[in-house]
Amino acid sequence: MSLDKPHILIVEARYYESIADTLLAGATRALDAAGVEWTKVTVPGAFEIPSAIEYAIRGGRKFDGYLALGCVIRGETTHYDYVCGESARGLMDLSLRYGLAVGFGILTVENEAQAWARADTNKKDKGGEAARACLAMLAIKRQFGLKQ
Repeated sequence: MSLDKPHILIVEARYYESIADTLLAGATRALDAAGVEWTKVTVPGAFEIPSAIEYAIRGGRKFDGYLALGCVIRGETTHYDYVCGESARGLMDLSLRYGLAVGFGILTVENEAQAWARADTNKKDKGGEAARACLAMLAIKRQFGLKQ
């Protein structure tokens, strides 16, 4: 882990492409403002985000922190509940198992209007908020002398 310039892996779910683009814009703006290097990989949906992070870890790629970006909008079936719960659980499991600094930027909303209100960089900017949360957790790791 570089103490001078952290390197963050952004895992971006592209299921709702326009919302994903907006979340990514907020996140990268926050990371760039902090002087952080970042690499982005894309996955089909939020459910696949934890697996991509696990692949990076198993593949030996060293990142200082991880940022999960995506959106899940409730539909007519229980699929929403499984995707939301399991993607969150997967990220928390990885965080605890490996001591990762993770920013959770997966929107879980009832409709598209709620998604836009949260993603919009001029409103709630949840992409930027998740990036800042990742950096805050990275700072706490360093405070306690933990490394990747």
